[in-house]
Amino acid sequence: MSQTQKQVWTEPRCAALPADRLGPFVRLADGRLLTFGDNATFTSADEGASWSEARTIYAGKGAGRPAEGGLALKTADGVIVYVYMDMANLRWSWDEARKEAGRDARLDVWVIRSRNDGRSWTGRRRVFKGYCGALINMIQTRTGELVVPVQRLVRDPSRHAICVYVSPDAGRTWAHSNIIDLGGHGHHAGAMEPTIVELRDGRLWMLIRTNLDCFWEAYSSDRGLSWRVIGPSQIDASSAPGYMLRLASGRLALVWNRLYPAGRDSYQRRGGDCNLCEVAASWHREELSLALSADDGRTWTDPVVILRVEGGGPSYPYVFERVPGELWICTRFADRAALRIREQDFAAA
Repeated sequence: MSQTQKQVWTEPRCAALPADRLGPFVRLADGRLLTFGDNATFTSADEGASWSEARTIYAGKGAGRPAEGGLALKTADGVIVYVYMDMANLRWSWDEARKEAGRDARLDVWVIRSRNDGRSWTGRRRVFKGYCGALINMIQTRTGELVVPVQRLVRDPSRHAICVYVSPDAGRTWAHSNIIDLGGHGHHAGAMEPTIVELRDGRLWMLIRTNLDCFWEAYSSDRGLSWRVIGPSQIDASSAPGYMLRLASGRLALVWNRLYPAGRDSYQRRGGDCNLCEVAASWHREELSLALSADDGRTWTDPVVILRVEGGGPSYPYVFERVPGELWICTRFADRAALRIREQDFAAA
C-alpha cells in the first residue's frame, strides 16, 4: 500500500509542519535553528519554513563520517555536541540457520563538536566500537554531564543490550556504565532503543523498548554511570521506541506507540522463532500517542492518539520544544510526519 493510499488522521489540536527536515534541532545564539543531514548542517531563520544550503561538517576521509539521524544538543556553555552512528561503515548480516548475527556486524558511534554554532567542527572521535542499532536521545544533567544511552549488540545468543555513555566535559571524554541486559534472542530482541530524562531528585530515568508488552525502566543515582534498579514499568508499549522530554514547564512529555490500537485489546504479533525475537510481540505502529506527567512519571494524563496511519507505521518519534509550551513532534521511520502542538491543549487531557 503506498503512502498516497493510506488513510492518515491527525488529532484536531495538532497542526502540520513542513516535513523536509525532521530534526534534531538546535537553537543558535542568533535565534536561527540548526539541523543535520548526511555530513551536513542546515540553518533556518524563519522557524523551519525554509532552510539554507548544506554546509559540510567533515571534509576528511576514513571512518566517522557524520550521518543524519544522530543526536544533537547545545550545552549550557554553548558547545554543540553531535553524536551519530557511522553509517558509511555499516556492516550487517544475519544467519537464519544459526540464528546469530554475522561476526562482521558493525555500526560504531562517534561524536563531533562545535564551539561556534556549527560554523566549524572539531574533536571527532569514536565513543563506541561495535554494533549500535539506534540512538534515541541525549541529555545534559543539571550538574553538566552529557548522558547518551547506546544500544549494543551482544552475542551467544545474539540480542541487544544497553550501555550508557557519560561525558563530564561537553563530549571531549567519555566513561561508560554497566550493561543493561534483559536477555532474549533475535536480531530485534533484548533491551533496545532507550529514552532518558533527569528527574527532579537528580536520578536518571530510562524507558527501554522491549518485546514484553511494556517499557522496562531503569534508574541511575550517579548521573548515568551505574544502573541497578531495573524492571518492568507500568507503561504499555509495542515493540517500538518512545521519546521522553522534560519541558520548560517542568512536565514530562512521552510520545510512543502503545501496545494496541486505541479501544482494542489485541493486535497481530510477530516473532517467536529466535530470528526476529524469541517471543511473539506486538509491533503496533499505526498510532502515535502522547501523554504528559506533572509528577515525574508517577501519574500521566490519559494517552491521546495524535497521529494514525491505517496500515502504516509512524514511529521513532523525536520531540523538540521550539519555544516554551510549543512542541514539534516528528516521526523518522516508515511514515515520516511532523506535527506542532501546544502543551496547554493536552495538559488537562
